[in-house]
Amino acid sequence: MRVQLLPFVAALAVVATPGDARTINVSATTPDANEKLQEALILAEPGDVVELGAGVWRLTDGLSLDVDNVTVRGAGVKDGEGSILDFSGQQGAGEGLLVTSDDVLLTDFAVLNTKGDGIKSKDANRIVYHQLRVEWTAGPKETNGSYGIYPVESSDVLVDSVYVRGASDAGIYVGQSKNVVVRDSIAKENVAGIEIENCYDADVHDNIATQNTGGILVFDLPSLPQQGGHNVRVFDNIVQDNSTPNFAPKGNIVASVPTGTGVLVMANRRVEVFGNALENNGTANVMMVGYRYPYDDANYQPLPQDIVVRDNVHGKAGFAPDFPGGAEIAAAMGGAIPPVLWDGAGHAIVNDDVGVLSLNLPDVSTPQNEAQPSPADLKGDAPAALPGVTLPDSMEAKVQ
Repeated sequence: MRVQLLPFVAALAVVATPGDARTINVSATTPDANEKLQEALILAEPGDVVELGAGVWRLTDGLSLDVDNVTVRGAGVKDGEGSILDFSGQQGAGEGLLVTSDDVLLTDFAVLNTKGDGIKSKDANRIVYHQLRVEWTAGPKETNGSYGIYPVESSDVLVDSVYVRGASDAGIYVGQSKNVVVRDSIAKENVAGIEIENCYDADVHDNIATQNTGGILVFDLPSLPQQGGHNVRVFDNIVQDNSTPNFAPKGNIVASVPTGTGVLVMANRRVEVFGNALENNGTANVMMVGYRYPYDDANYQPLPQDIVVRDNVHGKAGFAPDFPGGAEIAAAMGGAIPPVLWDGAGHAIVNDDVGVLSLNLPDVSTPQNEAQPSPADLKGDAPAALPGVTLPDSMEAKVQ
């Protein structure tokens, strides 16, 4: 295969760097840019940098990388200045870029209008997503790709300083992974802004989640290879104005997320929500609920357990609750429900100085139409704070 590709190698600008690592420069201006970029990703060797030239790449096929310790670096994410990978003419329905190798850095480029997910990585340990933009430029539409940034089934994941807009499921999604950090990012006009699903040990901090259906979601779902999501910290985020009507395709789990949800915790264990600025979320600033859907998994725990909500700053919330009977409850309470909503299942501590509304549905098999809403006092002594997530030094060094 490498012998057959020798003529192509001669067409690439390959610059030697210390330690035998190379910089492979690929231009956006050639007619066969799609093929040349994919070939560069195939030919890259550990330690190499694939450098994307500035300009708009008109791509018709998805890209893939399966080589360890490769950097894919662009010239920036801004239109007219950076490296813009535009998949508006994509023929298939797959990802824009799929990574299945370890120790990869993706930085300084944009991915637009993919038919499927924007950038996905699977079984890719120590992966870094840094200074990226993934966007569906026509705004929220059911036909947009499901996920913007989508690492799954991995250990040591860093999502840092990315911008995602328009995903029909989750803008930034991390699933079935361990040791995760999502920070300094913006998720706007997605169904779920940021979603942590079936993960162990995750920190979500210093992000802005705005104008989504739901801002930040922490889920645990049944019948997945990694079960029992736990030890998730959601802190120092701005979660506001999450008011985009839900545009997820029917049948998706996030299609049930109420419009106006700030932070939602469902069926997870040891989750801390603290130090966030929460405002103008029409259903609730914080929701804690059990998993109330059919499932066939004997090991699944559908109740939220040991959820701690503390030291958050709450603004206006609960003025447009998007769940059955919500409008009537709000009217009966003077026009809005309290900023924190609990369905009554599992165990939670809320030490914020705001009201809590319980729907008094302690068993997830109890129909929601049997809710008996009432104020709840969930104040109490919280367990010892969770430790922060520590990533390998090699990952942090890549974003310095």
